[in-house]
Amino acid sequence: MADFDLESLIHVEQSFYDAGYADGFAHGRIHGLIEGRALGREKGFEIWEELGFYEGFARTWRALLVKQGRGDDRASQHIRQILSTIAQFPRINPSQATTSSESSTNLPLNDADFDIMKLLRQIRSRYKVLCAALGVRPRLRAADVGDAEDAGVEMDADEEMNGVASQRVAPGSSIPVWKLDSAGAKKPVTNQDLSF
Repeated sequence: MADFDLESLIHVEQSFYDAGYADGFAHGRIHGLIEGRALGREKGFEIWEELGFYEGFARTWRALLVKQGRGDDRASQHIRQILSTIAQFPRINPSQATTSSESSTNLPLNDADFDIMKLLRQIRSRYKVLCAALGVRPRLRAADVGDAEDAGVEMDADEEMNGVASQRVAPGSSIPVWKLDSAGAKKPVTNQDLSF
């Protein structure tokens, strides 16, 4: 009985807690990195898909305006602004860039004040201004609305802007029908139609 330390029994619960905490922390760190990378890839793809849409939209309209000989009007200035803002968007992760070839981009890599979401909001607002200058309705859709369109659900312009999809069915039938405008003409785009 002289070898047995009674004092160690007092702290046995705390020692088990500490060992479990250390194991759980190490395990959580590994899974947190894996889940964080997966979520980062998913959200990064969504952002780049949106930016690709804006850039393609601007480049297409720029080509159309140049072909029409309207390369110096207000819409062309908005196109140049949106394309230059998209060009400022970082194409690498600034916190992981270490080589000199990666630091040749236009992004200051050590700038801790760089705000990606602020730049994305600026691009979105420039897109809305460009659409207003062109007289085109801005197409702002959520991902679930695109899935509804793929499933064959018809939406009118107001539902598409609000991200709400409702299927219209003819009375006494299960076949969806399209909504017809009374005059067959589009509504003119006004500033009240834009949601900021």
